[in-house]
Amino acid sequence: MLLGASFGTRNMGVGALTAGAIKCVRSAWPEAELCLLDYAKRGDLINYRLQGREVLLRVANIRFSKNIFLSNNIAVLIVLAAAARLMPRSIRRKMISGNATLREIDSASIAASIAGGDSFSSIYGMGRFFYVALPQLLVILMGKPLVQLPQTYGPFTNGLSKAIARFILGNSERVYSRDYHGIAEVKEMLGTDGGGRVRFCHDVGFVLDPAEPESASAEGAAFDGAGEATCTVGLNVSGLLYMGGYSRDNMFGLKLDYRRLVAEIIGFLITRKRAHVVLIPHVFGGAEHPESDAEACRKVYDALKPTHGGSLSMVAGSFDQAAIKHIIGRCDFFIGSRMHACIAALSQCIPAVTIAYSRKFIGVMETIGVEDCVADPCALDAEGVIGVIDKAFEQRAAISKRLREEMPGVREGVLRLFSTMDLRAV
Repeated sequence: MLLGASFGTRNMGVGALTAGAIKCVRSAWPEAELCLLDYAKRGDLINYRLQGREVLLRVANIRFSKNIFLSNNIAVLIVLAAAARLMPRSIRRKMISGNATLREIDSASIAASIAGGDSFSSIYGMGRFFYVALPQLLVILMGKPLVQLPQTYGPFTNGLSKAIARFILGNSERVYSRDYHGIAEVKEMLGTDGGGRVRFCHDVGFVLDPAEPESASAEGAAFDGAGEATCTVGLNVSGLLYMGGYSRDNMFGLKLDYRRLVAEIIGFLITRKRAHVVLIPHVFGGAEHPESDAEACRKVYDALKPTHGGSLSMVAGSFDQAAIKHIIGRCDFFIGSRMHACIAALSQCIPAVTIAYSRKFIGVMETIGVEDCVADPCALDAEGVIGVIDKAFEQRAAISKRLREEMPGVREGVLRLFSTMDLRAV
């Protein structure tokens, strides 16, 4: 089986999606061989630990490059695959066997794509859209059944992105949406109900298993439940929002200053709610990675520790998606601007408020009945966002109870993702 997803990423949201997808595949087909089709400078073998077992993953690396002499350049691969379709079978076989990447794709029984969860859209620009769309076009040209794993679709803001998306979705074996609105949107885009191909499934991040890291430390006061704090609140600060989006000029149209909002949330929690606040990154990297949550958390911590040092701490170090989920699981309440940081909390029945900069948040949160915990900074000012946090904080026991009732069914549904598909029939 071929999976189109990034594994070796510093973004733990994408890591959670990849790990969740692998778990779903192995739940349906325990002995399936897995290959990751990913952008990388070289192919590799990855030993991935899943539920106590080692899973060997091959990486078929492709390149998104201007160098047309690379045999695994995605543009070159698409041209070769398109040309091969026009050739007699014998010539087609030679063309495919002569290219290592095409051979890998050709050997797969089925392919699946998750496009970073929300990147099958033009919201992040056409560069990102082509980055996720081109490998899917390649799989389709190779004649392989393509499954769209649960994700957010659109918005597609121009005719070209709409046309390409319509072609990819129309040629997909199955299309899963992680929110209810997405089902209607895909059906409308295709002009058909899809013959049952368009379905709902919860985000695969809900089945990610937490794993205790070998070592984890926090700068500042320890968050072990001791002291006078009413509870421990995890706060995920998004490096993307902290820098103003990729354009650095309030790309997402927030009605407030995100940096000031973070400081006001911390002050509110510590002074008004007597909580201990832990800054938790979900995207790692140093100063060379401007989107890094770790860098944003560092700046917030250094600025506010003189005022709130006794009740403020920051997770130090770099962790994978399973370890950071374990760390989030030590909190009593959570606030996050990265959706999968919030899913890491909610899937462990920890009440969480999402500071949502795109429609993906509300759609996913509606599916588990916590849409009231979505604070939209594109529609609310700082006072409105803190009002949502205040209400959820006071209702955290009831929210946790609701999550404990909901989560077993959510996880079971996700793990059945491939259960109705027969590899021999596709």
